[in-house]
This record gives sequence, C-alpha cells and structure tokens, in this order.
Amino acid sequence: MSQMNAPAENPIRLTEFSHGGGCGCKIAPAVLSEILASTPLRTLPKDLLVGIETSDDAAVYRLNDRQAIIATTDFFTPIVDDPFDFGRIAATNALSDVYAMGGQPIFALALVGMPLGKLPVEAIQRIIEGGESVCASAGIPIAGGHSIDTLEPIYGLVAIGVVHPDRVKRNSSARAGDVLILGKPLGVGILSAALKKGKLASDGYQQMLATTTQLNTPGMRLAELPGVHAMTDVTGFGLAGHLLEVCRGSSLGAAVRFDDLPVLGDALTWARQGVATGASARNWAGYGHEVICPAEFADWKRNLLSDPQTSGGLLVACAPETADEVMGIFKSEGFALATRIGIMTRGNAVLTIG
Repeated sequence: MSQMNAPAENPIRLTEFSHGGGCGCKIAPAVLSEILASTPLRTLPKDLLVGIETSDDAAVYRLNDRQAIIATTDFFTPIVDDPFDFGRIAATNALSDVYAMGGQPIFALALVGMPLGKLPVEAIQRIIEGGESVCASAGIPIAGGHSIDTLEPIYGLVAIGVVHPDRVKRNSSARAGDVLILGKPLGVGILSAALKKGKLASDGYQQMLATTTQLNTPGMRLAELPGVHAMTDVTGFGLAGHLLEVCRGSSLGAAVRFDDLPVLGDALTWARQGVATGASARNWAGYGHEVICPAEFADWKRNLLSDPQTSGGLLVACAPETADEVMGIFKSEGFALATRIGIMTRGNAVLTIG
C-alpha cells in the first residue's frame, strides 16, 4: 500500500506546525486536576443543570420547563495535514458534546487561530470551509466567531444546542448493572501517531477520516429512552479516562472485556507494533492506578485504553433491557461497529479490565 501523509494535491503539512494534534493536545488529566484543585466551588444557580462538578461534556442551563440550553466549546491543533479534513474533524468533535448531552445543535461560533506568516490564506479558507461543511450536514449555521494570529494552527467551535430538561444525559447517572455500549471504534490517536511518522497508508487514513467526521447524531434519539441512564463521548482522555469519569460521578465501578473493544483495523496493527501518542502515556500516568488489569497486560493494550480519541464515539450506560434498542439506534444511523463492551458494577470507582 502507498504511504500517506496528506492528499497529494496539498503541499501543506499542517501537522508540522503543531506539537500535538487533535484531542491529543488536551492537558493531561492529572495536570488538569492540579490546576483546577484550588478553583472555588461557588453556589450555583438552580437552573444550571450541569456545570463543572463531574467533568461532564457541556454546560446545561434550564430556560423553562421544556427547554434547556447546552453550551460547549472545543478546539485543537491539526491531527491531519489536509486543511479541509482538519476543519471537518474539528467541527465534528465540537458538536459531539451537544449530542453527548442528548441535545440538538442549533448554531455554532468558529474559533480560529492561525500562523498568518506561515500558512497560505487558501489553506486557512479550506479549514473554515471544512468546518462549515460539517455544520451544514448537522443543519446548523456558523453564526460568528473569533480569530487571532497564533504560532500553531488552531480551529474549533463554540457549539450551542437545546434539549428538554428531563432528557439531559449526564455522565454521572449510571446505575449498577448497566450495560456499556461504545458507538465508535478506538484507535484514532494511534493512527494520528502513525500519520505524523509518515507511516500511515491511504486506507488507514480513510478509516481515521471516516470515524472522526461521523456526527454522533444517535445521542438525540438515545436521550428519549428512559433506560439510557448516562452518556458521554470518548475523546482526549481515552476510553479508560472518560469511563472513569462516569465511575466517579456515579460512585460505581466498571468492568470491561478488552477483547470486546471495537478497534480500527489499521490502528490495531500499529498498536501491536508499539505506535502510540505521547498523550496516551500522560493519560495513563494520571489514572492508571485506578485501572485493574490482568497480570502481564501488554503495553500496547494499555496504550489502546488510554489512546486519545479525537471525535470519538458515544459511551452509553443503559439498563440491560434497553441495550438492544440502543444498539438498534446506533446501527440504523450508520454506526456499524457499535459494541457492548462491559457493565457498571457496585463498589469503588475503579475500572476492571477482563
């Protein structure tokens, strides 16, 4: 297979401008906890349904008995070289947090930081066009935004959505015995690491692009199911990190069967060869002590659990009797690799890997 860094017609390699790409450039969990440790917990208004208490995906503010506003923002440096693809991935990732709360996006604002002396105007235009194409697919406008001159390319969105207050899906309301379902396969960070090393073949790039630009639209329908108790999306902290947030918020544990995890085909190949991002190691350093693994657990498996997912899948905790309906919604909306991966358990907020 041919090796691929970016589409041949594009001479610009965006990843050369960034020290870390996509959600892999998020501040590591342990460092973020230290930064936020001294943040005072002030009395919050009663209509703020979701704030920063459980590291949820977005803020939710109740307007009335039937409407609540979802507000979130996400932006990062390039994970791919092609400007249009970078814009698509960043926009899809930003909108995901609205879907993860069970909401419907209504509009977005663009966040644009570009090294104007280094990047051609045409490339910047293509990044913005990529983001606009995703918002058009989601049926929403980009209604404004803000731009600055930066050392690295940065792009993302402020995403605004709406949801019925009774249908908000938090990451902190899972119940013991809930089935865990993951909507997208893992391995985006591993593929991005292979891409940056110039090793990724064109089919691997297409796998990466297909999953990172697939909008997590099932979240809107899943919010209507009473049996769906908790929901989040798997992004920069990896599957283990975001599932541990569900555990802590719900005061429960989780048990996951490693062999049941869906993984992008080329990512599994590279993972077995030891390819991983630096963010994966930083993630594990922050929460690895909360993960119980089998004896002689291979390093590549640990890297996959902590692999940062840019625009990753929805992680759903639902009643066992609702699991088939959840899987049906995923499949009907084109998420062919959605998979049951484990259960929520009673006990301490730890993740057990089987």
